[in-house]
Amino acid sequence: MVRFWQRLLHKNTPSREQMLSSPWLKPFGHRIAHSELWRFTRRSVPRAVFAGLFVGIFLMVPGLQIVGAALMCIPMRGNIPIAAAMTFLSNPLTTPFFLYAAIDVGGRIGFHTDLASFTALRGKSVTVWIEWLLSDAAPALVSGLFLIGLGVALVGYIVSLVVWRWWVGRKWRRRFAESE
Repeated sequence: MVRFWQRLLHKNTPSREQMLSSPWLKPFGHRIAHSELWRFTRRSVPRAVFAGLFVGIFLMVPGLQIVGAALMCIPMRGNIPIAAAMTFLSNPLTTPFFLYAAIDVGGRIGFHTDLASFTALRGKSVTVWIEWLLSDAAPALVSGLFLIGLGVALVGYIVSLVVWRWWVGRKWRRRFAESE
């Protein structure tokens, strides 16, 4: 099953050269061309998981999540493809849960929240959403998204460290067993 996913990703994922030739990434030039941003190492993968999960939850704008995660990976030296993939944790199915939880968390830490006005926004125009964001309820949402994003990112970082260590240990045990 793992080999199936590896083949599927390898076949459908653009190469590093194709990504670097993208007109969207050209302004970042040599900074994004470093090989450490594209290799899967024990340090770069957990950093990328952290960046992707944090940006994916905190920045709820679908087009900007991948770009934000990639830009966060540059100073952190995280793996850009992993960070881009981790942003998909927040998708149309999970976004309402994150928003409700963020408003609840923001209310618990002391910001004014009005869950009824938030639920009334469903299906409204962009101007109504912007008016709500400029109201006094928006700090609860932003602080809640920040705290939830940070918490999920830290858990993802730790889980990826453990899984990486387990995976490498399994590979070494298999090599040792084959050599005997």
